[in-house]
Amino acid sequence: MPGSKGPTLNGSQMHAPLAWLLRPLVRLLIRSGITFPALADILRELYVNVAEHDFVLPDKAQTDSRVSLLTGIHRKEVSRLRGAGAPVNAVPATVSRTSLILAHWLASKDFTGPDGHPLPLPRTAEEPAPSFEKLVEAVTRDVRPRAILDEWLDRGLVVHDAEDRLVIAETAFTPQPGSERQLYYLGRNLHDHIAAAVANVEGNSPRFLERAMHYDGLSQVLAEQLEERSRGLAMEALLTANREAHEACQTDEPGDWRINFGIYVYAEQVTDRRSSEPGARAADGEAGPPEGRDDGGASS
Repeated sequence: MPGSKGPTLNGSQMHAPLAWLLRPLVRLLIRSGITFPALADILRELYVNVAEHDFVLPDKAQTDSRVSLLTGIHRKEVSRLRGAGAPVNAVPATVSRTSLILAHWLASKDFTGPDGHPLPLPRTAEEPAPSFEKLVEAVTRDVRPRAILDEWLDRGLVVHDAEDRLVIAETAFTPQPGSERQLYYLGRNLHDHIAAAVANVEGNSPRFLERAMHYDGLSQVLAEQLEERSRGLAMEALLTANREAHEACQTDEPGDWRINFGIYVYAEQVTDRRSSEPGARAADGEAGPPEGRDDGGASS
């Protein structure tokens, strides 16, 4: 829980990691035309909202004075902002529907082959053969399958194969840059990754798996090879987890919990050697507070 007992942290310890994790976001904000004053307004409201709801003392009403003390924001400003509500990133209807249908196609035994991979689907088919129409109707009957197909073809989420069957395109997994779908997952996935890392920092023992393998001092050729290999491993892990989760959900009693299993791969050319020793190569299972340390060794 926020504000609960855990390791004692000095605020100055947060300066370097905070600047590092915010740098890509600040770059995106500047490109998007969000100025510092606009960001400051969002942060001010968010500080008040988090202090108001996540740092309540047991059996005591939260006051403007205490919120002001916790946040450093003037009490008059706190009074104005309290109750405004934190920024909400609701799931757009098209994102939710698309994700559900794709997940069903990737996981359901009715729409996957013996190897677990999604089957190519004709638009329509007689029972009991699978089809795109049956796939959509298995998830929702609020929208006609043809309307969804036209939308997906236009967005490049599905393509026709040589036999005129529909297959999932790579763009189904990599949303169009700047699209509503991509921006939704920007907020959701980064929130959950940071929330997992923060929970581990705040706790007396790591609660969430939040780890990474990293190598420095590589040639561009090897970096690209490792990135491609990592992509393949990541997709296999996600597809396997999705299939198992989909099957388990069929018999699970509905509740109010959620889980997000994410994997990321990142590679870049390091131009500032202060962040990486020249020629250093290291493999490390550690990212943030790990559940344990798995050193992959080092080579020169």
